Amino acid sequence: MAQNPAAKTAAGPMVLAAIEQHEEPARRLVDDDLAELFLPARLRWLVRAARPAAIRRLLIAAVQRSGPGLWANLACRKRFADDTLEAALAEIDAVVVLGAGLDTRAYRLVRRKRIPVFEVDLPVNIARKAATVRRVLGELPLSVRLVAVDFERDDVLTAMGEHGYNTDFRVFFICEGVSQYLTEPAVRSVLAGLQPAAPGSRLVFTYIRRDFIDGMELYDAKALYRRFRERKQVWKFGLNPEEVADFLAGYGWRLVDQLGPQEMIDRYVAPAGRDLSASEIEWVAYARKD
Repeated sequence: MAQNPAAKTAAGPMVLAAIEQHEEPARRLVDDDLAELFLPARLRWLVRAARPAAIRRLLIAAVQRSGPGLWANLACRKRFADDTLEAALAEIDAVVVLGAGLDTRAYRLVRRKRIPVFEVDLPVNIARKAATVRRVLGELPLSVRLVAVDFERDDVLTAMGEHGYNTDFRVFFICEGVSQYLTEPAVRSVLAGLQPAAPGSRLVFTYIRRDFIDGMELYDAKALYRRFRERKQVWKFGLNPEEVADFLAGYGWRLVDQLGPQEMIDRYVAPAGRDLSASEIEWVAYARKD
């Protein structure tokens, strides 16, 4: 089992996505028919146990107690990445998923369009992903490339280049649930590596608020702060929403949209008829390279 604390978080969001599939289609916050299959056996058992609505509600309530709004945030960030990728699909040449973990997006996409997808993550997660794909699909699709990197030490652009990445590509980059686990120099190094991407490229980028990382405002999430900042300092990097446009502009990206808790509720939670709060802690940014 991986010793890197960030590597150990790969399954959590996929458990949530898998459990969401038990909801009626109109009530789902995210659609992912492969999520359960990509999970380890013990977690597939948990997902099946959540099929009854009463059990599911208890499980969601438990997650909400540990981190108020966490369920909606994790689901809505996935939904937003899926929706923006779908809208841009005709105008891009490749997809890069940074911190891919057990994400199924590449394998759902390949069923509809043959487009290069680069899944980039820690070596232990890439090894686990390769084994999972072989178990579920039999073999890795030819259009999907698994790229092992240490974001703190390796050059992401060089690593992807060794697997066929081309800076002439108009790329859709997804960096979901990654930046908080990195130091600021590593985040800046990753963004610098993406900078040569062709005009028309897009970026979905999630981040934790800097005031939470700094302990200035805990947003009713003391348990999360203790877990991720006080005990092992797993979360390291943050931004505040008003800083994001200038931060991304420094690497050639123009901020197009941001989702905070109210936008998540308005766009996804309320239309699904779900009674869930969203957290102020994690936001999602969408940017474009002109």
